[in-house]
Amino acid sequence: MNASTIGRNYAEALLTLARRSDDMEEWGQLLDAIATAMREDQTLRTFLESPKLAASQKIDILEKALGRKVPRLFLRYIETVIQKRRQMLIPEIAAEYQTLLDEAENRLHANVTVAREPGEPERDALARQLSRLFGKRVVPHISTNPAILGGLIVKVGDTVMDGSVRKRLSVLKQRMLTTVSR
Repeated sequence: MNASTIGRNYAEALLTLARRSDDMEEWGQLLDAIATAMREDQTLRTFLESPKLAASQKIDILEKALGRKVPRLFLRYIETVIQKRRQMLIPEIAAEYQTLLDEAENRLHANVTVAREPGEPERDALARQLSRLFGKRVVPHISTNPAILGGLIVKVGDTVMDGSVRKRLSVLKQRMLTTVSR
């Protein structure tokens, strides 16, 4: 089995536990925090990878570090991941968990490029319009690029919708050149 499949199986188990606790979003944030720490902190990664430390020692240290900061059932889940020697898959589990959570919440993420930073009302209106268009709750991730001049570019998965002024001017230029050359 590859890491992605194993990660998905563990993520499905975590989602089931999180549903029971009615805390799916919080558990996802906790798992993301651990995954981010593993990616950014070489000491933590080395600690978790080390074959010299028994799983029980790793669990004891994590219990002391996380203690009462996380739900008990979540901590037991992390302990099980470590006991099964799958701790290095936590970043994959976190990514799969977010995908499953998005599916469960009927949520979609869109990368939106705009010419200038929009205000809060514009962001809300954009999220509503995209949600209406895709038939799911859309979470826009907005970035700015003054080179598009105006309008916006929306990327959802493999779909790109380019409504930028730059693109419209380019299309208009092509039409004018085609008309002139006839």
